[in-house]
Amino acid sequence: MSTPNARLLVVDDEPDLRTLYELTLLREGYDVESAGTLEEGWSLLQERGAGGFQLVITDMRLPDGSGLDLLRRLEETGRGEKAVVITAYGSAENAVEALKAGAYDYLTKPVDLRQFRAVVASALGRTPTAPARPPASATAKSAPAPRPRGALDRIVGDSAAMQQVRALVGKVARSMAPVLVQGESGTGKELVARAIHEVSPRGAGPFVAVNCGAIPEALLEAEFFGYRKGAFTGANEDRDGFFQAAQGGTLFLDEIGDLPLAMQSKLLRVIQERAVRPLGAVAEAPVNVRIVSATHKDLGAEVQAGRFRQDLYYRLNVIRIVVPPLRERAADLAAICTAVVERIAADAGVSPPPVLAPAALARLQRYAFPGNVRELENLLHRALALAGGQQITEEDLGLPEAALGDGMAEGGPDGEPESPPGGAAPAPVAASAELPPDLAAYLDGVEREILERALERHRYNRTAAGASLGLSLRQMRYRMARLGIGVADSERGEGD
Repeated sequence: MSTPNARLLVVDDEPDLRTLYELTLLREGYDVESAGTLEEGWSLLQERGAGGFQLVITDMRLPDGSGLDLLRRLEETGRGEKAVVITAYGSAENAVEALKAGAYDYLTKPVDLRQFRAVVASALGRTPTAPARPPASATAKSAPAPRPRGALDRIVGDSAAMQQVRALVGKVARSMAPVLVQGESGTGKELVARAIHEVSPRGAGPFVAVNCGAIPEALLEAEFFGYRKGAFTGANEDRDGFFQAAQGGTLFLDEIGDLPLAMQSKLLRVIQERAVRPLGAVAEAPVNVRIVSATHKDLGAEVQAGRFRQDLYYRLNVIRIVVPPLRERAADLAAICTAVVERIAADAGVSPPPVLAPAALARLQRYAFPGNVRELENLLHRALALAGGQQITEEDLGLPEAALGDGMAEGGPDGEPESPPGGAAPAPVAASAELPPDLAAYLDGVEREILERALERHRYNRTAAGASLGLSLRQMRYRMARLGIGVADSERGEGD
């Protein structure tokens, strides 16, 4: 059903294309006006006044400027029109630049009219259609039933860093720009992604979260893109993938840095073409999905090391939101504890919820929380179960003395955290000890020794040795190759 009274402005200097866009939009029931230059388009916007158009569709190249110039004018004058930019085919840089400049979305030439209609409908807030059947996979999670508090409300804290996170969530939710959420494990990256989804025009659609590091490499393509009956042994029926399950909504790719290079290439094509081809299918099917990804790694460094595709990095890192570790926002600890305890108590049917004793809070403030908010939630969950009254005491927390150190850092004189990035304090170094002349070589030597000890302990079974160190087989192979650690064929254990 067409959106009544929606007025759109098309700005393109090619008369044939302009007419094609106009006819397509008129058939959809929109009111359309058009212009052939930047200045003509801007004049129409000024004549109509604020709210005169709901959407502006502009070509990137115009005779007297560019579509980006029009976007900047809209931003500078505080106008509320959304914008869709049409770029030259394959011009990834222009597309990323347009999204960073505030475009809701972009299209590439030659424009696919079906995709054109879908993008316009999405920009105007039409209700997306969710798929009838999501994929049955333990690694994908469809949006749960609505909770009393939204995800944005659950991002607790009044520190400057968290205020910036909440402000960015509200700002980026208005567009289709890909978002990269960066932060240590346990900081709440999925909560930020869910908040972006909930406050966006796609909030009524599905939210599908995928842990990229939890899927076996051989199954990645089938899980992401789906498959058709008979595509491989065991494919007894058609099945949708993550992209089809997230149709009209948001696909959250957690730990995107763990994807192997071959899968990164396939993912890049889907993002560029906005279409997927299930295994065993002969044709691609269009998908309307917003991508939000997350990682605890430095993807820039991964690109330099050749472990992550640079073109995919630029596509995903249009807007970056950095979620700070818990130790860097000590001022938020009390508020987070209160919110977590109230939520746990509500889930357990405990009313009124207990409160943290001052001594218990002080003890928590002396802990570095290497596992961040996730570790705090687990700790408080256990403490609530052990609490005998209306207060959670130091004893209920169960923190050993050895775990307590300098605690959470408020930040050094330059605003940098005083605790180490990993959360745990490093071993003290004697003042008289000589510093290594080559730190990289020294650290490689330490890593090589640890890996060789683990391999020897597990009879050179790389899978078992890696698991004992918290590494996947792929990570273990990479480190062994980088450090020149060889394992003779005769020494390899079964299952390696």
